[in-house]
Amino acid sequence: MTDLLYQSDSYIREFEASILDLQPQLNAVALDRTAFFPGGGGQPADRGHLEVNDGVLPVVQIKRDGEVIWHVVEGMLPAVGARVIGRLDWEHRYRLMRTHTALHILCGVVWRDYGALVTGGNMEPLRGRMDFEFETLRQELVREIEKRVNDEVAAEREVRVRLLPREEAFRIPDLIRTKINLLPSHITQVRTVEIVGLDLQADGGTHVANTREVGRIRVVDYKSKGRINKRIEIELDE
Repeated sequence: MTDLLYQSDSYIREFEASILDLQPQLNAVALDRTAFFPGGGGQPADRGHLEVNDGVLPVVQIKRDGEVIWHVVEGMLPAVGARVIGRLDWEHRYRLMRTHTALHILCGVVWRDYGALVTGGNMEPLRGRMDFEFETLRQELVREIEKRVNDEVAAEREVRVRLLPREEAFRIPDLIRTKINLLPSHITQVRTVEIVGLDLQADGGTHVANTREVGRIRVVDYKSKGRINKRIEIELDE
């Protein structure tokens, strides 16, 4: 089992860990703890490297297998039990944190003010998109949404993360904002992300601690993806 450091603290840039196991066919190592986010929910995986035995192993892919995180690396695999130092590509991670929180702000505003569920989403550093259950989406409404999401950035709302037992989490109204509940039935603990005063939903990704860190959100495009499926695309400044 890998202790997922990013679940409780998205600001960890480096960490020490021990190698639990190896997968030579993948050239991968499993660690007892990691700050590397493996990707999921539309958020890409982290980048970075492992330092071990005075060498550097670039992490080229991260895979989750049950409760174990595998780090696919370039270079010769160290031995089981070896101590490593993991270092994230912080610029990449922090841009994704800002983008992910921006999408939650967008989701929170659209749900609060228009009652529209999310039908899909994806992101890359400083750019993302969300699809909503809108029948119509005109320029006037898009500009209104853009103003409202930036009002929430300016409100400097705290972002809180908690791990809750599944039964307790699902007593929270509207915890799942997607059209389809994507949370597997075997998950016994649910991680929630709350933008205080705006939004509370189940989420496994990494976020900033306050909406002010997001910066200005620009709606750069919107389009129809079906009769009641409309896409809003956003970008953030560097």
